[in-house]
Amino acid sequence: MSKKWIFWFEELCTADNDLVGKKCANLGEMTKLGMRVPPGFAISVDGYERFMEESGAGREIRKYALGNKHLLHDVAKQVEVGRVIRGLIETKEMPGEMRRELEEQYAELCRRTGMENLAVAVRSSGSVSMPGQMETYLNVRGPQDLMDKVIRVWGSAFTTRAIAFRLEKGMEMDKAPIGVAVLKMVNAKCAGVVLTVMPTTGDTSRMVIEGNWGLGESVVSGEITPDQFIVDKALGDFQCVIGEKNKMVCFHSTGTHTKEVPRELRCQPCLDETELREIARVAKQVEDHFQVPQDMEWVVDSDLPFPENLFWVQARPAKYTQQKKDDAEYLAELMTRIFKM
Repeated sequence: MSKKWIFWFEELCTADNDLVGKKCANLGEMTKLGMRVPPGFAISVDGYERFMEESGAGREIRKYALGNKHLLHDVAKQVEVGRVIRGLIETKEMPGEMRRELEEQYAELCRRTGMENLAVAVRSSGSVSMPGQMETYLNVRGPQDLMDKVIRVWGSAFTTRAIAFRLEKGMEMDKAPIGVAVLKMVNAKCAGVVLTVMPTTGDTSRMVIEGNWGLGESVVSGEITPDQFIVDKALGDFQCVIGEKNKMVCFHSTGTHTKEVPRELRCQPCLDETELREIARVAKQVEDHFQVPQDMEWVVDSDLPFPENLFWVQARPAKYTQQKKDDAEYLAELMTRIFKM
């Protein structure tokens, strides 16, 4: 009997990082906390390993790497190496039994949501920090599209930087500890991020929420100036700076596309006060649970009433500048650096 390689989010928690990757493990933990996470499932690292073995892609990659060692260590040639390896993966079909199991799980997700040909997001979920951002595919519909996009996510683990990382760590070239998250797309009215710490100062008494109309990719990519809300955690007071939201990412017939924000919405905040306070409340709750500042992604569904319309699609430890305790500490550290020069 084959090892289980697909897990529903409610079966997972943060302890399953090595099994399904950090993103999927955190989605499982968030589900257990009672947060609104879009329904979905995780494809484990074992699923990647099984595909590589059964499709023959792993053997072909090892053979290619063995015969082209001189290229692997040439930075200028690593782009070509990555292109070849991705081609070896992405031209393969999903092996028969794996295809059947994945089709069954997708059908079950459609049944749970009451929607045929459900649109899903397919996102990478690394169990270790792999340099080079891996692919995300949105508005994926139907079993065949899902198969293709899962394989493409696996292939995207072979960026130039990821290849260099493998060489530095002495990893086999065909290895990639990567899971995949498959979750229902939210019909986003607006979306964005929240950091429960001020990233440039390390001030943990405040949080910053950023958002834009449509899907959150426009905020994460930095392509637009989003709305920004600074929230005082203790008092609940907030300051709002309305961004110049001239573009938004929306559903397309296949995938997504960027379009102009209607003129009447450009200077309107994408969140009302009720939604803003609920995002801040939940984010603070998650920070208290994990005991570290959080970097989280939220989506507000245009089809549902508040508060059922707020969904969470990511939570991870926030990266931020450590706050100095006082001026004396800063001066002491500065003098230490000077005398070491």
